[in-house]
Amino acid sequence: EEVALIDVAKGLAQGKPLDMEDASSPLKRFYKIKGSEDIKEIKDSDLVINTAGLPRKPGMTREELRDKNAGIIKEIAGQVKKLATDAIFIIVTNPLDLMCRLALDATGFKPNKVIGMGPTLDSARFANLVSKELNVPHADIEACVIGSHGEGMLPLPRFTKIKGVALEEFLSKEKIQELTRKTVLRGAEIVNLLGSGSAYFAPSAAIAELVRAVAKDEKRILGVCAYLNKEYGLKDVSIGIPCRIGKEGIEQIIELELNQEEKAALSKTASSLKEQYQGIKNSF
Repeated sequence: EEVALIDVAKGLAQGKPLDMEDASSPLKRFYKIKGSEDIKEIKDSDLVINTAGLPRKPGMTREELRDKNAGIIKEIAGQVKKLATDAIFIIVTNPLDLMCRLALDATGFKPNKVIGMGPTLDSARFANLVSKELNVPHADIEACVIGSHGEGMLPLPRFTKIKGVALEEFLSKEKIQELTRKTVLRGAEIVNLLGSGSAYFAPSAAIAELVRAVAKDEKRILGVCAYLNKEYGLKDVSIGIPCRIGKEGIEQIIELELNQEEKAALSKTASSLKEQYQGIKNSF
């Protein structure tokens, strides 16, 4: 197996692999990494992970990145369509749900092959905040977050379990509301504190979790951005929901039994995404 890093910034994609290779000895791991400015190096890849796009800046929402990053995604997706026709295409670029939908259209791939990373990260952030609040190990927490990867995300305490017991059994309604609010604002908080750039370690760990689930055919249920066609009563929209992930990408969409309030929140976010995506389509 081999990993190829591609970046238009001169020298960057060549320098990073050298640094990573030098880490192989102390890590006692063998791996092959190469770097290039030429996107043709992705030819016949099994997995393509797209992180290309302009980063968030302090005070900027993911949605403000929409038009600028849409052009980047459209160009790259066209190359993926030509060079890696059988690949699972994982999207990380923000605003993630819209870029995931655009990548699906631009590649013409089957919906199961285009996956958005966002909810994988959002669930990890929610789990971390719950862990700190209750002082319980992360391994005991199964966090659930649906909706868009942005201000429209919807952490679900009813479906968030600690050793199989719902979070609502451990915390008050007020404390849960505080933790869900912190989860929604976590990305912006990190961006504002850094002053330049955005979160790095947790997103990369979330990407690795997705890649592992595909590469090892783990059949794991993870929160991802997926294309819906009547699931949850929604159609023609890419949005975050739990899915079973394996070698074919999204192998099953898990439909949670949402209550009326949760359904309404998810539907509102989906309607907003569809409206925004129409704006993207009209600009090309």
